Amino acid sequence: MKIAILSPVAWRTPPTHYGPWEQMASNVAEGLVKKGWSVTLFATANSLTGGNLQAICPEGYEENRELDAKVMECMHISLLMEQADEYAIIHNHFDFLPLTYSRLIRTPMVTTIHGFSSPKIIPVYRRYNDICHYVSISNADRSADLQYAATVYNGIHPGSFSFNDQPEDYLLFFGRIHPHKGTADAIDIARQTGHRLIIAGIVQDAAYFDEKVKPHIDGEQVRYIGPVGGYERDTLLGRAKALLHPIYFDEPFGLSVAEAMMCGTPVIAYNRGSMPELIRHRETGFLTGGPGEAAAYVGALQDIDRHACREWALAQFSVQKMVDDYVKVYEQVLMKTVSLP
Repeated sequence: MKIAILSPVAWRTPPTHYGPWEQMASNVAEGLVKKGWSVTLFATANSLTGGNLQAICPEGYEENRELDAKVMECMHISLLMEQADEYAIIHNHFDFLPLTYSRLIRTPMVTTIHGFSSPKIIPVYRRYNDICHYVSISNADRSADLQYAATVYNGIHPGSFSFNDQPEDYLLFFGRIHPHKGTADAIDIARQTGHRLIIAGIVQDAAYFDEKVKPHIDGEQVRYIGPVGGYERDTLLGRAKALLHPIYFDEPFGLSVAEAMMCGTPVIAYNRGSMPELIRHRETGFLTGGPGEAAAYVGALQDIDRHACREWALAQFSVQKMVDDYVKVYEQVLMKTVSLP
């Protein structure tokens, strides 16, 4: 059976540092390849896969600003849809645009909803409720207007994250620098507790960075090291005393939260969105209501068993579990498709 995985084309698949949707598309594709499936990944031409690669976009439009994003997206999606009949199922990681093809092709489409950028896009999903098969990445990130086939948590490669039970004495902020992510709050928490803070990630909101973050970067207590990936990401997460995740939005998942726990590193996060699903309060980290409470929990980190963090992440957020859960979805979808008159 042949399956097509449609990845976004903002970044390479898998990304070199940032690109969570591309990373999940890659993890699903490579996990299926290892299970013996015939997989074609539709992604940028510089993408890497153990399956077949089809591409019309030379590279990600966020990596090459000379490329027009809308043109790249239009050509990329249509490249797959023009040959949709060659596949038994399409797994869409590209948000809502591919849904507009779903009544024009015969191949069933599973769509992972990685989050709603705005309530304004929900009518598109709602319009295709009857024909598309939606998967949420957390129970918290579901719309009452939509019908879902399942919730499947994002999965990461355990072998890419080394367990470390001898952390260093620093706190870590790992993610895009944006008001939604609460980078300034992480600085506040570190200052309240007298800890060093390392900030890693892309600057997504330059004004916020310049006003709220940059003035506090002194290279000693507060360091900014930019985006990191691979071995450096693993080392940074594993050696941290805790990951600070002071979000100001209802985050659909939070990949760095799962990655930190896979290293054995507990997470202190604001209690919003999917955080109660990802973090076991007082067992793999702490759910808090603000910087003051978060700072108080820094003093209780010694009560967290880092082995328990690793075991929880292995049980809930591994690539193998994610792929197995998606295979169940595919089977359900194909059974429904075959049973249709």
